[in-house]
Amino acid sequence: MRETFVATVNAALDEDPRTAVVLAEISVAGFRRAAARHPGRVINVGIREQAMIGVAGGLALAGMRPIAHSYAPFLVERPFEQIKLDFGHQGTGAVLVSIGGSYDAAAEGRTHQAPGDVALLDTLPGWTVYVPGHPDEVRDALRAAIPGDDRVYVRLSGTANRSPRPLSGGLTVLRTGSPRSAGVVLAVGPMLDRVLAATAGLDVTVAYTATVRPFDRAGLSALVGAAGNADVLVVEPYLSGTSAHEVSAALADRRHRQLGLGVARDAELRAYGTPAQHARAHGLDTEGIAKAAREFFLV
Repeated sequence: MRETFVATVNAALDEDPRTAVVLAEISVAGFRRAAARHPGRVINVGIREQAMIGVAGGLALAGMRPIAHSYAPFLVERPFEQIKLDFGHQGTGAVLVSIGGSYDAAAEGRTHQAPGDVALLDTLPGWTVYVPGHPDEVRDALRAAIPGDDRVYVRLSGTANRSPRPLSGGLTVLRTGSPRSAGVVLAVGPMLDRVLAATAGLDVTVAYTATVRPFDRAGLSALVGAAGNADVLVVEPYLSGTSAHEVSAALADRRHRQLGLGVARDAELRAYGTPAQHARAHGLDTEGIAKAAREFFLV
């Protein structure tokens, strides 16, 4: 996904004179040639993430389309005040592209982890959030975002599904349950392959999205109505329950049960290890998702 991001943005720098990239030392090598071709439109501020967002905000005020990039905690959490003021309060837009996700950089320790990034951006209005599940979806998200003037967050992952899905903005149904099915499972981004494997023996409808904000409330409502059962399991690659309020809003007109699987909220995992080990610890591997799905639907 990171390589696709670099290639897509390099092409945009060549094609669109509004495009600018603001970095804070991360991925600088990927834009070295572009910086030589387009001096002034590839800016490395050093390890100064608040300044990275401030510079991007200034470029936006000048009519440019800034793309700011770093690890998720350095892109969203550390400069959050600048994001809130320099984009939202100023009424400007930018494309923020993160790597590292929740625990892709687990070997680097807690400093490089940001499972709460999407939930944090959820406190600000007007953000479009893409969580691609495949490198092709990264390309499609960036091609949709770069020509605009709005506020967009693209969350890259070190893991990917085997096949890309259309970046429709809504929910894509991958498996349809029977009229008496147990409910709906919604997989977000890189969780899809694991969800499909984990729910293979359950009578449920499985849907997918890489566009998590704005959330397709109408699409979920229609799926639940077709399933005949208002039980919804959401599997997200970040903080558990991040989209619970969206599910509640989508199903406000009916009684329903919901469960959100994601990075655990009740305890901080302080071990280093690998992304696969962290996924297992949070119940986000195939076995963990299967266990939670069986316990939720087969009550």
